[in-house]
Formats: sequence, C-alpha cells, structure tokens
Amino acid sequence: MTEQILGVIGGSGLYAMKDLKVVDTVSVETPFGEPSDKIILGDLEGTRMAFLPRHGVGHRIPPSDINYRANIFALKKLGVERIISVSAVGSMKEEIAPGHIVVPDQFIDRTIHRKSTFFGNGVVGHVSLADPICDELHETVLESSQKAGATVHPRGTYICIEGPQFSTRAESFLYRSWGVEVIGMTNVTEAKLAREAGICYVTIALATDYDCWHEEEEAVTLEGVMAIMHNNVTLAQTILKEIVQKPVLKRSCACGEAAKNAIVTDRKLIPKALKEDLEILFGKL
Repeated sequence: MTEQILGVIGGSGLYAMKDLKVVDTVSVETPFGEPSDKIILGDLEGTRMAFLPRHGVGHRIPPSDINYRANIFALKKLGVERIISVSAVGSMKEEIAPGHIVVPDQFIDRTIHRKSTFFGNGVVGHVSLADPICDELHETVLESSQKAGATVHPRGTYICIEGPQFSTRAESFLYRSWGVEVIGMTNVTEAKLAREAGICYVTIALATDYDCWHEEEEAVTLEGVMAIMHNNVTLAQTILKEIVQKPVLKRSCACGEAAKNAIVTDRKLIPKALKEDLEILFGKL
C-alpha cells in the first residue's frame, strides 16, 4: 500500500465502502470532542484510506450537530493530506438533473449555528478561502468521474444552508438568482476547516433533486432524495475506485501551507495547553 492516506467523508447514503479491505477501526481523541463515528482504516485497490461517515453510521447526526472540527482534526491526526467529500445536494439549474454529479469549486456559506474554525480561545489566525478547493485534487476527481461514466459538471458554486429543513420556495428562488449550481448543508464547513488544517479538499456532489424552485417537479421530499441517493452511492464508489488507480504524487499545491503565516497572536500569549492541542494542525507555536 502507498504511504499516503486518502481521507473520504461519506454523506447521506454512503456509510461504508464495500470494496474497502478493512485493516482497523479506530476511535480518535481530539481537543474538540468526538468525531461523528469511528474511522475505518483500510486498503482500497492498494491505496490506504481513512473513511468517516459524516452523519455517523445509521445517519444519527443532523447537519448542524456534526462535530466538524473533531472530524477534520481526527483525519489530520491520522496523517490524511487529501479529503474527498461525498455529499448529496439539490440541483439549482435545469441542466443539472438528479443523478448528475457536480465537482464544485466555490462555496457560499449561509450557516449560522456551527463552529467553522480551529482558531479562538486565545489564538487568532486568518487563512485565504478565495479558492477553497484544491485544484490538483479537483482535476483528479473530475477525470475519475468522467472515466466512471458519470454525467459530470466540472465546476460550480455550492451554497450551504443550515438545515435540517429544506429551503422555502422563496429561498430557493433567491439562491437561484445568485447563480449557484447546487445546494447542501455540510460541505462549506468541512472546506474551511480543511484549509486551516492544511488538507487538500474536494467535493463529489451527487444531485438528488431540483430543490423546490422547479415548480414542474414535486417539492423535494426525503423519500425522493434517498431513492436517487441510493442509486448514486454505487456511482460514488466507482469514482473512488477510479481515483485510487491514479499514481499518488507528492503534493505541489499550496494547501499544505495555507496556515503557515496565518496566526497573528503573539506566541508568548498563547496558553501552553492550547499550543499542545493545536500542534497537530499548525506545528510548534
């Protein structure tokens, strides 16, 4: 197996990888509490993988209650340098039909209740999110999606709402007027934290519905979403198998150094315990 570990965060419907040869299942301690579930370590086609079900096995955790900081910290602690996030989304454009895949390159954050930074409690830092997706990993996922036979849209904006409710029709029309491609409830928070942690991040967005803007279609329901989601899960697993066929190269992107000069707090004022907690993310402070 290769030495690098690929992190995969599974969303609605993707709670396990059927072709993953499981080596271990681990509970990872973090300064931010418990991750969504135990992390499955294994081998997929010769590539080491750390798989984490975002909502917990059995889908127990709603979007606002996910401990995103613990999830990203735990993957970083295990040595993950790249994260592929698989996520169910609603389509905001006619041409993105349910069953299609989008590989977003931008986000709009409309969440209000969640922690989306590792900074705070005595340390202040700022990282750039101008381009929140790793270009290298984006190209790998795009090529692999096409090879897997998916109908894939190569770029787009993912608007992230708080949830767990779906949008009102008025909200859906508003978001469409902003020109976004897909709508979801989780990925922008992961992308922000991955950037702070120096981890490459990309989303495989699986369109399950037209949200409620498409008045010729029935309003989005959980039943409808899950029916298409189950069909998409097989495709997502095929894409991941294609991804691991590609040679694992040393990263040449800037993701790993995103927080290199981000901290503005005087190091002498950062509490010792906090320095120790954050060493995995930012090195010795």
